[in-house]
Amino acid sequence: MRLPYAPAAVTMILLLVVATGCRAAMPVEQGEGLRVLAVESFLADIAQNVAGDRLTVGSLIPLGVDPHGFEPTPADVVRVAQADVLIVNGAGLEVFLEALLQNAGGQSQVIVASAGLTPRQPQEGEEVEGHHEHEEDPHFWLDPILVVRYVENIRDGLSQADPAGADVYAANAADYIARLQELDAWIAAQVAQVPAERRLLVTNHESLGYFADRYGFRVVGTLLESVSSGASPSAQQMAELVERIRASGAPAIFLETGANPQLAEQIGRETGVEVVTDLYTHSLSAADGPAPTYIEMMRHNTARIVEALR
Repeated sequence: MRLPYAPAAVTMILLLVVATGCRAAMPVEQGEGLRVLAVESFLADIAQNVAGDRLTVGSLIPLGVDPHGFEPTPADVVRVAQADVLIVNGAGLEVFLEALLQNAGGQSQVIVASAGLTPRQPQEGEEVEGHHEHEEDPHFWLDPILVVRYVENIRDGLSQADPAGADVYAANAADYIARLQELDAWIAAQVAQVPAERRLLVTNHESLGYFADRYGFRVVGTLLESVSSGASPSAQQMAELVERIRASGAPAIFLETGANPQLAEQIGRETGVEVVTDLYTHSLSAADGPAPTYIEMMRHNTARIVEALR
């Protein structure tokens, strides 16, 4: 069934069709010719595990580029227009998505990977004073158990686009979900090495909330008081963060790769805490780096967090 594209609803539904052109994602034999594009690199890797050898999943945003600040080029618009299936995170992560889909035209099936998940609210004792109530936290993927829903949504979407491959996608999804459950157990075991009173997170922006909820951390504060890395802090906010770090005894500040470390390093000097600058949260690394897949990304991040806090 084809549904008209409604910009305000893109994060609310699993499958929709951009109905401004004449090309549709048609079922294909053995997946041949089906062009599948995921917006983020971590999402492309998750989807590739579901697709297996039947399909090749491309990534729209280059490695190392933060989706919060991504600006599509004309070439990106062409790639989206040519895709039969587009996989997005949703929940407001891709602020550029509405304009991109309008410019691309065509008829692409869109899979919203996070569809069906409920955005978190700051937990008791979580001091993120600048958090705006209207902002949803889109960083579901930093909890591997929530990624199970991503896998199920991608499985169902690919099966709709390629019904002949449904059994393949179901089997691959089941295998990958088992690997996500193993990852979850591994992370929990690593975090157990950190005393409960030291499970304190200070981050660049509001990105590790789902990770914190899953594994028993408390978010002390953020440099940028927003779920987007494009926000700007005030001097008062920075002074308040310094006080929260001192009062809580948080041992470290965690930044994602590519983030400007200058402000964190200044606060680190004032508070005497370590600044960790090599988390991969929004993008995978290159193939020869420490986070070339989603699972390896999560293992790397966990190892760096545990190392800094224990």
